[in-house]
Order: sequence, then structure tokens, then C-alpha cells
Amino acid sequence: MTDRLRLDRNLWLATTRPDGRPHVVPIWFVYVDDRFWVATGATSVKVRNIANQSGVTAALEDGNAPVVAEGAARIHPRPYPDGVVVAFAQKYDWDITVAEDDDLGEIALCEIRVSRWLFGGP
Repeated sequence: MTDRLRLDRNLWLATTRPDGRPHVVPIWFVYVDDRFWVATGATSVKVRNIANQSGVTAALEDGNAPVVAEGAARIHPRPYPDGVVVAFAQKYDWDITVAEDDDLGEIALCEIRVSRWLFGGP
């Protein structure tokens, strides 16, 4: 299982909109220090949702071998943890410390602490 958390490229992240509707998106992630970390545009729907309501669900892509977790997310302030920065660079060749990303604009780093594994898990 730890290999999948290290090697799988995408995570389905479910957040909740202010009106209660779900928002689900595939996103790059790393799993470092027993947490999921996702980096995305600071003005994205998922970041706004997390700022409003911290509860999230995360699932790896392979439905034949499900890995699903529930937890609480928060926007992590800069400077970002060194291990997370290195993990994104190694996995995606992506420097999440840049002030402005060409595709996303300002980057926000979201930390997800798992409270319950529904399927799979380390």
C-alpha cells in the first residue's frame, strides 16, 4: 500500500461547497509524514471549499484496489515543508515554491490529515 501512496499519480479529492454540494476533482498529490499533500491554484474551488469547511475525502484512482480516506484539510502557510517540496519535485518535476506558477498562478499547499481509512491505507 505504501508504494501506491508514493507512486500513484492522481488522487480524487472531494470537498464541500458552502451550499453543501460536493466538489470532486482529480489532482496530483504526495504522501509525506502520514499526510496527503496537494498543491493547486490559491483561488481554486477546492481551496475556497477547504477554507470554509475542512472535511475532505480522498481516493486513489484504481477502483479495483480502492484506497479511500477521510480527514481534515488545511491550507499550509509558506515556507512549505522541505520533504513535501522535494517529493513534488521528484514525483512531478514541479517546484511548488515558485511565487507564480505558469498554469495555476499563486500556489496553495493543502495538508490533509487522515482520520479514518475506509479502504486500504498504510
